[in-house]
Amino acid sequence: MSPRYDEFDPESFDRPRRRTRPRTKDRPTYDDAVPARVITVDRGRLTCLMPDGSTVMAIKARPLGRKGVVVGDHVRLVGDTTGDDGSLARIVLVDERTTTLRRTADDTDPVERVLVSNADQLVIVAALADPEPRPRLIDRALVAAYASGMEPLLCLTKADLADPEKLVSIYRPLGVPYVVTERGADVSDVRARLVGRTSVLVGHSGVGKSTLVNALVPTAMRSVGIVNAVTGRGRHTSTNALMLPLPSEQGPPDGWIIDTPGIRSFGLAHVQPDQLIEAFPDLHELCRSCPRGCTHGFGEPECGLDEAVGDERDRVESFRRLLATRDVREGD
Repeated sequence: MSPRYDEFDPESFDRPRRRTRPRTKDRPTYDDAVPARVITVDRGRLTCLMPDGSTVMAIKARPLGRKGVVVGDHVRLVGDTTGDDGSLARIVLVDERTTTLRRTADDTDPVERVLVSNADQLVIVAALADPEPRPRLIDRALVAAYASGMEPLLCLTKADLADPEKLVSIYRPLGVPYVVTERGADVSDVRARLVGRTSVLVGHSGVGKSTLVNALVPTAMRSVGIVNAVTGRGRHTSTNALMLPLPSEQGPPDGWIIDTPGIRSFGLAHVQPDQLIEAFPDLHELCRSCPRGCTHGFGEPECGLDEAVGDERDRVESFRRLLATRDVREGD
């Protein structure tokens, strides 16, 4: 019997199999990629600030895989970088980050979420009243700042409604710098703390964070909400992180502000005790005599922190309180 197809019939050819195309080891160098910085992220679209001050819309290139791109990242762009309506560039490289502010959804979630990158100061905004301050959340934000290598700044708003001393006294032993503002008052004291820095503002809803940003950057026009009289909680007004230039009278910006949406939880599953103690060189020195596996917490046997004397005892108590916040939820 003759074969159904002869050798010249196309149907007799083998069909190409998947993954048979040889892969090349050559990868693009992107020598012509343009540097930029991510200033906001919205549903997969990233707005990037160019060196000349213009903005470009971009997407993440497939070769980056699962690597996330967040506000504050220094990136490299290829494609259409004109910034014209309808143009879209591609982010092909993300430069190494100097700092990362991260958190987990809760204390049992192993997945870390990077919020912003390349900032050097974490501004923890807390209202003294309306809504009431939440020291537990402040503690957790401080832990995140120390763990990420960022310097913390406590910004207390609505000082016209309550005396700040009670809250300030809690953090004075740790040497946490602070600044106090009132509603409608001049914000020059806050601004002085932001000059020359890239600062991330965090705080729960209703503390006046957006109001503060609008006073510092008049062109920001961030939405401002109100505090619910029944629950005592604010309503989320900012929905995505946004990096804004701190205006100067002339020339380049005096600094950068990254406004973030209001937070109601700050998981710290990624923070380890040894990572936190390194932020306090004097206390870290005391821990040299600690036995292996010491967590430096309350009741830890033979912990070197128990040898603290004088004012150091107050610092140890404050440090251990911060450490304990890793195991207690904010609302507790």
